[in-house]
Amino acid sequence: MDVLFGRNKKEQLEPVRARVTGEVYYRSKYLRSDTYNANIEANRIVVSEFGTMAYPDPCKNIFSKAFSYLSHTIPDFTDNCLINIMKCGKDFYATTETNYIRKIDPQTLDTLEKIDYRKYVAVNLATAHPHYDSAGNVLNMGTSIVDKGKTKYVIFKIPATALDRTEGTNPLKHTEVLCSIHSRSLLNPSYYHSFGITENYIVFLEQPFKLDILKLATAYIRGVNWASCLTFHKEDKTYIHIIDQKTRKPVSTKFYTDPMVVFHHVNAYEEDGCLLFDVIAYEDSSLYQCFYLAHLKQNFKENSRVICVPTLKRFAVPLCVDKNAELGSNLIKLTSTTARALKEKDDQVYCQPELLCEDLELPQINYACNGKQYRYVFAAEIQRSPVPNKMMKYDILTKSSLTWEEEHCWPAEPLFVPTPGAKDEDDGIILSAVISSDPQKPPFLLILDAKSFAELARAYVDVDMHLDLHGLFIPDADWDRRRQAPSQEVQDRASDHHGASPT
Repeated sequence: MDVLFGRNKKEQLEPVRARVTGEVYYRSKYLRSDTYNANIEANRIVVSEFGTMAYPDPCKNIFSKAFSYLSHTIPDFTDNCLINIMKCGKDFYATTETNYIRKIDPQTLDTLEKIDYRKYVAVNLATAHPHYDSAGNVLNMGTSIVDKGKTKYVIFKIPATALDRTEGTNPLKHTEVLCSIHSRSLLNPSYYHSFGITENYIVFLEQPFKLDILKLATAYIRGVNWASCLTFHKEDKTYIHIIDQKTRKPVSTKFYTDPMVVFHHVNAYEEDGCLLFDVIAYEDSSLYQCFYLAHLKQNFKENSRVICVPTLKRFAVPLCVDKNAELGSNLIKLTSTTARALKEKDDQVYCQPELLCEDLELPQINYACNGKQYRYVFAAEIQRSPVPNKMMKYDILTKSSLTWEEEHCWPAEPLFVPTPGAKDEDDGIILSAVISSDPQKPPFLLILDAKSFAELARAYVDVDMHLDLHGLFIPDADWDRRRQAPSQEVQDRASDHHGASPT
């Protein structure tokens, strides 16, 4: 696995033509964040990251070292925005899970302004998985740590365009708080990577994977990284918060389920007085341990013994609870799911999920179906490994799947791109950047037919390419005009390829 994780890759500053019929180019650049620049200038890690704590230069005197320790008591988090890309108005931002985002040029990949969320909304942490409504507004949430004596989860909206031209064209200046939810613990807020949304509600899981603020404040002095300040409390519950977008308040019923760790929400929607939401869930936090570099360099079979199985689970909660229902009765009457919601005393409801599928992560959908009833999930298949080696199309209705795989190949998150004017949910293509642990096989962009999962084309590039996680497809103004059906040559190649197989 040293080929995948053993060294940094070289930047590709100028576009390199891929070997494919048509026009495909590849370009990569490191984000020139303050963190990157400081580390490069010092020729060592001087800015602490989630899994790596930076320490004073051993050549510094004792007073300089003492100041360094004090300055880390309340840490200023990194702007190494390496998780996702967010569209905000006409601009694009590289994002991470801290209070910083970095504006980038999507054409040149140049790093532009550094944005601190705290100038617009009181959050110390924020997700890298925002949602977008039909108007293009950004919905996101973050954690406000011990602000005015309270720790809160803050849901906020960034308008698609600036509302007041006198303040310029920056939509961030018009960020609006939609709702705040008090953490169940002042000094131990829940960690979360994403959240769900429907047409009328927002779904937030306060899970027992918690950040210890006291440990965080003393991590530098104790010589440990911030990741060690996260603890999974297997004896606690997972609390399900449903926020009404119209009233901007949580519904009064207290929903909960068993302890679990969720990184990715898949989708959520409303049906016959119920709210259904799908997530990729783990029974514990063991996946986190696998992402230490020392573990990634090991054989994945050795790592697989400690990773619990990621499972696609469907939950259903009643939006209006029958006060006359008997204790212990199932409040879900839908025929479309076996998920249950059992009434308990003190206005509590215990939710039991329907188990849909195992061994998948990095889920994607046709975003036109976000917040609505849907059928297909496009995901990476990981099979007890922190790194995917297959891609999957899962049909929620028939409980069947299609897969793509190739020996020594490691695909990134599959991105669904709809055919312009498409009517079917899966009418489009799948894009995935694939790297290989075989040094003789260069990385390539893989293009699949989203319906059949048959290969349409691939574009090889003779460059160093990192294994990617999340991505964003950015259509240009002429996308609808220029998008055409594959040539007969491509269709013929697709029909002869055996990478896609029903399971």
